[in-house]
Amino acid sequence: MLPLEGITIVSLEQAVAAPFATRQLADLGARVIKIERPGVGDFARGYDETVRGMASHFVWLNRSKESFTLDLKHPEAGPRGTGTALPQPHCLRYLRLRRFGTLSRQEGL
Repeated sequence: MLPLEGITIVSLEQAVAAPFATRQLADLGARVIKIERPGVGDFARGYDETVRGMASHFVWLNRSKESFTLDLKHPEAGPRGTGTALPQPHCLRYLRLRRFGTLSRQEGL
């Protein structure tokens, strides 16, 4: 049994840092669900087309994860709207860029 089996992480992430961190959690047994934007997904998918049309580093960073698209700007996409589609996570984290390039960490659930 892996140390994080039975733990569910829902992550709003893209590019490199957060996908690398959650990949480590998935490698340790956590169920990681990556939320992506409908229609475009994670922009890092298109860096190259080495692995079945996707960027090789994207595939490497996001192995062992489930991917789910969700329009967070839709009125029903809040906690009530996602509760029926997603399992109750043990952790929900995301980083959000704020004006002037500063970061703000948001936590919920």
